[in-house]
Amino acid sequence: MLNRNAEALFWIGRYIERAENHARLINVHYHIQQEEDFHEEGHKWSRLIDALGVRGEYMQQFETFSEQDVLSFITLDLGNSNSLFSCVHHARNNLRTLRQQLPSELWDVVNSFNLWLGERSVADIMSGPHQFYQQVKERTAMFLGAEQSVMLRGNEWHFIESGRFLERAENTTRILQAVIASCRFKELNAVYTQLQAVLKSVSGYQAFRRYYADAMSPESILDFLIANPKFPRSIRFSFHQLEEHLAKLELDSSEKGSGHEKVIRQAGKLKAELDYMEKEEMSGELVEDVLKSLVISCQKLGKTMEGAFFRREGVSV
Repeated sequence: MLNRNAEALFWIGRYIERAENHARLINVHYHIQQEEDFHEEGHKWSRLIDALGVRGEYMQQFETFSEQDVLSFITLDLGNSNSLFSCVHHARNNLRTLRQQLPSELWDVVNSFNLWLGERSVADIMSGPHQFYQQVKERTAMFLGAEQSVMLRGNEWHFIESGRFLERAENTTRILQAVIASCRFKELNAVYTQLQAVLKSVSGYQAFRRYYADAMSPESILDFLIANPKFPRSIRFSFHQLEEHLAKLELDSSEKGSGHEKVIRQAGKLKAELDYMEKEEMSGELVEDVLKSLVISCQKLGKTMEGAFFRREGVSV
């Protein structure tokens, strides 16, 4: 497998996961926007732009923050390289270069998803945001179902899954960062309400109740989303899966070297830190520091993977 193919596979996983996470983050925003500090229209929607880290790009096109402009920019604007549509479009383009190597079902799902988004307008979103973003999540689930059920468990699959779980870890972290930032100086009930919305956005409310029953608190919700070993969208679970897929990549003996080992060490270190995280770290300023460190670690790991796999002469199957 040439390094450009490995990179394309890795980014297919990242882009599809990113599209789903955008939909989930926007749903979180709709859940929490009735809170007190969202009464000002501009502040309400600028929070969402900041959560996605695209304020600079947004301000190049718009002078103010409105629901229609923000949703159009982060969902359908191909000029925004981080919009939901751009993510699906990039995944489709990467998949097109590998059509002969991957099951046709994957192409059918992603190409159909891309065509569907291309036919949507901001009016379609505004008429029913929840329904629209639910359809996005359903289409990403279709891709995951096809990938899980028909792909050979070789390097191609491990690269897609590595990209998917790295993206998931980073995006779960960013969702929590965005909500915690909006909770500063709020009363405990307001903090709890927003974190409960996050649980629902990642389809984790029922799973959480199995662990904690009625003993709900901000600290227990954060512990569940950051450090639970069994919930598929927790940060800890994501790093466990990431390390496993990285370790199972089959490289030629001539290509096994410090780069691959460094990637596994970094992923293993993050996994170990999450395995032994104390519950005291799930509250106050401590959890903000934990989340900030996790975002930096995700970005660092992505760059290490780029150097190890995507800027070399080749990666074998």
